Amino acid sequence: MVVNSIVFLIFFVFVFLFYYFPLKEKTKAQNLFLLAASYFFYGYADLKMLPLLIISTLVYFYLGIWIKHFNVSKNDKKASLLMTLGIVYGIVLLLYFKYLNFFLSSFSDLFESLGLHTNIHTFNIVLPLGISFFTFRLISYIIEINRGTIEPSYNVVTFGTYIAFFPCLLSGPIDRPQEFIPQLEHKRLFNYNLAIEGLKRILWGAFKKMVIADNIAIYVDTVWNGYSSMNGSSLILALILYSFQIYADFSGYSDMAIGIGQLLGFKIRENFNRPYFARSASEFWRKWHMSLTSWLIDYIYIPLGGNRCSKLRHLFNTLVVFIICGFWHGANWTFVFWGLYNGVLVTINKGEKKNNIKIDKNELNISVFFKISVTFILITLGWVVFRSENLLQALSFFKGMTKNVMSVPFIHPTTLLYSSIGLVILFIKEFKDEFVPVKFKIYHHKSAIVRYSGYALTILLIMLIGVMDNGQFIYFKF
Repeated sequence: MVVNSIVFLIFFVFVFLFYYFPLKEKTKAQNLFLLAASYFFYGYADLKMLPLLIISTLVYFYLGIWIKHFNVSKNDKKASLLMTLGIVYGIVLLLYFKYLNFFLSSFSDLFESLGLHTNIHTFNIVLPLGISFFTFRLISYIIEINRGTIEPSYNVVTFGTYIAFFPCLLSGPIDRPQEFIPQLEHKRLFNYNLAIEGLKRILWGAFKKMVIADNIAIYVDTVWNGYSSMNGSSLILALILYSFQIYADFSGYSDMAIGIGQLLGFKIRENFNRPYFARSASEFWRKWHMSLTSWLIDYIYIPLGGNRCSKLRHLFNTLVVFIICGFWHGANWTFVFWGLYNGVLVTINKGEKKNNIKIDKNELNISVFFKISVTFILITLGWVVFRSENLLQALSFFKGMTKNVMSVPFIHPTTLLYSSIGLVILFIKEFKDEFVPVKFKIYHHKSAIVRYSGYALTILLIMLIGVMDNGQFIYFKF
């Protein structure tokens, strides 16, 4: 049940109407209904794994209460032990469901390369949808309780709703407990202005997904699946388009999740902030998948020592965080290498800052344009490894990019035309938001004629050139 499908629309209309009318001003009943709706949503997508989500929620619910109990009784060792057990439990979940077969096959390949025959077999393990996202929510919850920054939730329904909140369950954003749980504890009445903002976010997210990402996907998949027979110009074009595809796809989902949350009276943290206008790799990662980046900084990078240590240790901390970031995305050496590559880029950028190289402000000039272009190229090259099935395919793709570069690229007229229309609109909006944020805004213009013309144009483009096959979101597999 993807959020841009008719099935989800029917589901959400029912949830919205029941949530606000029969349950109006009944906070506990609203939470219970949201929890039931979220479990139905997850069960519809992955019924066999619903018990895992429920059991994990109960484990962490009671862990949080006991951690607080031992902290109050000044038994910090037991509290830390329980927190550690909770972290280990979350890691074990990920290791088993997401990485066990990867490690088994990697060890088998290693032994075979050494001439040692093994009898290691992989298992038929089904990866639970959204496990990378809800596991991180669970872990952050017990860490924050042990730190004393939040109180544990003593209402299992409230806590369960935070973990399973259906707009964010499968692909984030990864909300923090101190941000989201308090919202569940307060009365939520229908807010017209917030609802309108939510509809705008959903509309814009649907445009990015259905007009830009899904049209680009047709071209990119065609080229990537036949990359060995394509000329270099086709591969380069496909790679550039893939950069925009993954951004429009993932940020489009985030926009829709945030908008759905607003319709239900919740504020969900932002996940993207125009990352392709970043002037450096460090800035890119402050703008891309921000809820994941901040999670890794707060719970891994800073506990490792952050930048308050020796240069060598700082380098180690940065690379560890990015390797984990890469590995979080999937059980494949491509993701590990992709994470390491981005970690090196960030490390180099931090070295430049320490050498007092001037960092430009938001004004657009040749220097800023150059930095944006270089950053985009470097980040885009990394997407080759991210998109490839293995490192050998990535290497072959890179080699293919150097052949017949001046040749005419493969053309798919319809999809390229539709994609170009969407990309031009996306560029104009994001350029304006980045460099002239207080100027002309169609969705928020004072004139109702301009606003409604913008809504109508967006809807018309989705209906005329959008892809209506309910294409899966890229980050659902992570």
